Amino acid sequence: MAPATIDLAELDAVRVYALPMRNKFRGVTVRRGVLLGGPAGWGEFCPFEDYDDAQAVPWLAAALEACTEAWPEPVRTSIPVNCTVPAVSADKAHAIVAASGCRTAKVKVAEPGQTAGDDVERVAAVRDALGPGGAIRVDANAAWDVDTAVTRIRELDRAAGGLEYAEQPCPSVDELAAVRRQVDVRIAADESIRRAEDPLRVAVAGAADVAIIKATPLGGVRRALRVAEACGLPCVVSSAVETSIGLAAQLALAGALPELPFACGLGTMSLLDGDVVADSLLPVDGHLPVLRRPPEPDPALVAAATPTADVQHRWLERLGRVDTLRRA
Repeated sequence: MAPATIDLAELDAVRVYALPMRNKFRGVTVRRGVLLGGPAGWGEFCPFEDYDDAQAVPWLAAALEACTEAWPEPVRTSIPVNCTVPAVSADKAHAIVAASGCRTAKVKVAEPGQTAGDDVERVAAVRDALGPGGAIRVDANAAWDVDTAVTRIRELDRAAGGLEYAEQPCPSVDELAAVRRQVDVRIAADESIRRAEDPLRVAVAGAADVAIIKATPLGGVRRALRVAEACGLPCVVSSAVETSIGLAAQLALAGALPELPFACGLGTMSLLDGDVVADSLLPVDGHLPVLRRPPEPDPALVAAATPTADVQHRWLERLGRVDTLRRA
């Protein structure tokens, strides 16, 4: 965690932003957060709005790490990434993948109001767009019970011609372990790591084959590296749908991991309709560069993304409350 002695009042800048999403993603249509400028550059505080203040503390620690400390030395300069396919129509899913340049696709499934057939059609369209050599992973965001997960994963595995893994099919660690025992597809844990008080319980329980780690909700690049080492599972670094400023920290984490056997879930700038930096971190030929420090925000883009006064006030109040908890 970032040192408790850091004082928000000593930072160079604090800017609230709001950017629309191109498609609804995890129920979110507008991504909001706060940019923090400090001696080492810029950090981003953007916990999802359904997170309480205690859950948001590590998000602030990660932002403060980015703007006050240098990141660990990378062991690679480029990160392979997946494209992310929201819960859209099969035709739109095909177009997203075809335009991405990525050889791995992460497909959102189990969207409220949609059917199992919708998911199967979306995954089949993604396979068609990727061709036989690409990798497909699905993410249910903990929407299923065990029996439903087993059934749906088998259906989607057939539609994909083989899934690389299924991410967080159920909410609890015990449920993940039960699903893992019944399917031939790798199980990846996301929420069970980033929202649990003990992110290592997943490995101890034999609940997953892959750990999805995110610097932002784990409290920063350094703490995420410690979690990755301790859990002993192959890791995939994934975005928390930040701007390019927050995304740079995830790339720093991916760049510093000793091993990186899978493409990372960091091709997410395409989900946002806009950015706060002029040179957005968009994949080229399915890869993103590892940066040594966060990019600088563009004043005009920050101004264009500045929300109404009431939204700014709400986020600054939230920032203050979370900082009080962090320093306690």
